[in-house]
Amino acid sequence: MIKRRKTKQIHIGSVGTGSDYPVSVQSMTNTDTRDITSTVNQIKQLEDAGCELVRVAVPDMQAAESLKEIKNAISIPLIADIQFNYKIALEAIKQGVDALRLNPGNIGSNENIQKVVKEAKDRSVPIRIGVNAGSLEKEYAHLPVVEAMTASARKHIALLEQNDFYLIKLSLKSSSVLTTIEAYRKIAAETEYPLHLGVTEAGTMKTGTIKSSVGIGALLAEGIGDTIRVSLTENPVEEVRVAFEILKALEIRQKGINIISCPTCGRTEIDIISIAKELEDRLQGLQKVLTVAVMGCVVNGPGEAKHADIGIAGGKSGAVLFKKGEIIRTLSTDEILEVLLSEIHIM
Repeated sequence: MIKRRKTKQIHIGSVGTGSDYPVSVQSMTNTDTRDITSTVNQIKQLEDAGCELVRVAVPDMQAAESLKEIKNAISIPLIADIQFNYKIALEAIKQGVDALRLNPGNIGSNENIQKVVKEAKDRSVPIRIGVNAGSLEKEYAHLPVVEAMTASARKHIALLEQNDFYLIKLSLKSSSVLTTIEAYRKIAAETEYPLHLGVTEAGTMKTGTIKSSVGIGALLAEGIGDTIRVSLTENPVEEVRVAFEILKALEIRQKGINIISCPTCGRTEIDIISIAKELEDRLQGLQKVLTVAVMGCVVNGPGEAKHADIGIAGGKSGAVLFKKGEIIRTLSTDEILEVLLSEIHIM
């Protein structure tokens, strides 16, 4: 069992965040926030995929003024991502967002910070301090990157705490997996604020999934992390799917189908690759918590299939169907997929 790092607890809308709550999955829209219809439609797709928190970019006042209508049309907490302009932050709070992603040192004078903090505190709106290795302050240019990231985080924390504000979440992201891991480990040892994990600009579906799985997975395995976002150059729905696969692999969250399938070898006599791929595609979005084994031969197949909720072990002319450890029937090759899907749906 993974022992979670002890943190302070906050709420982002209805979602509890911190070590007393499950690690939650976040994504970010890539629509123009001013286009309310497109943004809402994408968020609803994210909701269907299991997304629990969603962030939207708020580059100007028109985007800020769209937030109330967006929030009223969705079911999950809405986070406003704001850079530099404190007036946009104030408008976002007025529109009813559930949290801000905002670096207080980037919005001007202490007076501006005080105005935003007062409104956020009055409405119990948490602020995520988002430190990014690619946009660090010039004052830290002489420091090694991890030291610069943690110094930036400390500065922004101090700006909020000086204004008696403690509804804080932190992220320290880099496109380098090793830098990301080191920065989060360092800040985790210094503070009890909850942490939002991510490897930023991780890349396309393939490389981004690998980098995020290694970086986020390594930290989660150490008990570090309270919310996660997998950053992909892809439809954000894929971010949510990958995020849950990371959580399932570490047995932190169980959501949806867990498919166990063999890599195949020269003993395999049925087309396991096609069956596994088709099964995964057709079970996408099914929220039942089941382990399904798709195994190709008699070496490991029967054992894995027996340990799964349901599964098949291939043979010369088909497969044996297992359910809760018991052999149910023998299937011909051409009926394996449909029978397996039928059995999964009635469980």
